[in-house]
Amino acid sequence: MLSMTTFDIPQIPNLTGKTAIVTGANSGIGRSTAQALAAAGAHVVLAVRDLVKGQTAAAAMLGATEVRELDLADLSSVRDFAAHWDGPIDLLINNAGVSGPTLTRTADGFESKFGINHLGHFALTTLLLEHLTGRVVTLASLAERMAHLDLDDPNWERRPYEQSRAYADSKMANLLFTTELQRRLTASGSPVLAMAAHPGMVATNIYNNSGPRTAHSVLWAIAIRLLAQDSDHGALPVLYAAVADLPGDSFTGPRHLMHMRGGAQSLERSDTARDPELARRLWTESERLTGIPSPLAA
Repeated sequence: MLSMTTFDIPQIPNLTGKTAIVTGANSGIGRSTAQALAAAGAHVVLAVRDLVKGQTAAAAMLGATEVRELDLADLSSVRDFAAHWDGPIDLLINNAGVSGPTLTRTADGFESKFGINHLGHFALTTLLLEHLTGRVVTLASLAERMAHLDLDDPNWERRPYEQSRAYADSKMANLLFTTELQRRLTASGSPVLAMAAHPGMVATNIYNNSGPRTAHSVLWAIAIRLLAQDSDHGALPVLYAAVADLPGDSFTGPRHLMHMRGGAQSLERSDTARDPELARRLWTESERLTGIPSPLAA
């Protein structure tokens, strides 16, 4: 494992013999992450909703890849993916995520940002725990600092919907999940590490939507065009969390422009994102909503 003040793709160690799963790996940060891991020698599984897009992405990558279907918006798909898995998993990269201007729901009735960004990955990680041998890296965001996660109404069934807050809440959930996962792994004596990564401002499809053009959306589009980095650079904090010599429950992100672009380093998170009681409550609620109990004791 590496520990250094600067980090880039060439510093990734030889991963020959390792197996990595990357969700949402057909485009954006997921594709760049999968490509870098495969080039370093890992056998990379692109876990994607669209098999054709996944196969197209895999065909352009150097190294050993395979494509498997996974729809995080449908818990039956998550269960099917996990049920057909056999063998150790050295790296699980919980990358896939959604944003968007309107309230939509998953196949199981969850608000989509919370349902996909958090609950889908919670279910996937829980179901694959028996196979995990290395690290779980979950993509979070500094947007968590704008969150007000309401565990009495996490799926926005009673409150007026606010899309930016819903996204921030899902990113808060990613960090709380990582904290509680690491606590339980440590308590069980497992060597597996849970990490979180903030990719910064990255020009990916997550910012594309067909909602109405408002002054806010126009300004945001201009900011993305002027300030956002590409997916390869956005993947650096994710890869850093995956291979660097860091303690469990680390949170990584870019080094520059208020941690929005360039390189990778460890980051601080808000006090709320470190709240152990809130993390435990989220875990319990996630088990209830998904119907998937964790094998890791509370």
